Amino acid sequence: MTEQATTQSSLWHNFFRQRTEEDNSLESLLSRVQIFSQLTNRELRKVSSIVHRREYAANEYVFSQGDPGLGMYVIEDGEVSIIYSDEASIEKELTLLKAGDFFGELSLLDESPRSASAIAKAPSRIIGFFRPDLIDLLNRSPKSGTKILFKLGEVIGTRLRITNEQLGKLERRTGKESEK
Repeated sequence: MTEQATTQSSLWHNFFRQRTEEDNSLESLLSRVQIFSQLTNRELRKVSSIVHRREYAANEYVFSQGDPGLGMYVIEDGEVSIIYSDEASIEKELTLLKAGDFFGELSLLDESPRSASAIAKAPSRIIGFFRPDLIDLLNRSPKSGTKILFKLGEVIGTRLRITNEQLGKLERRTGKESEK
């Protein structure tokens, strides 16, 4: 059973994305993803040569909760739903991501199991950037790899601060309810 979130979670929303009418080249798309935003055009060309493009059918899993984390994904076109399943197998949609959004970036740092599933909700074109690609880039071009790692840290830090704020609000709300 899927319980759809009533509001978009700012944890998953790509709050860095800027909507522009730029061309749809891969380098242009990657330059608008926060993790790659500090790369030069030459560095973006390098990254675009090592990413993996794939098409997903509607309702096809990009990855499942519990799978090993292999890398991050950028939605080129389409929609992806992030679904969490609890111990009772009750599913909850955490968010619906659209073109330009990215997800799974934490697995660039570690290979821990996925904490949720990602499912294409419509036919989608998705770009994969995997941990071995990042490690290879760090070895071949430390400056480029370091730029990506610093931006990755910034994204994770921002999402952690937002999580802390949301948990604080929830705690205050539940604390008030239990006082009644």
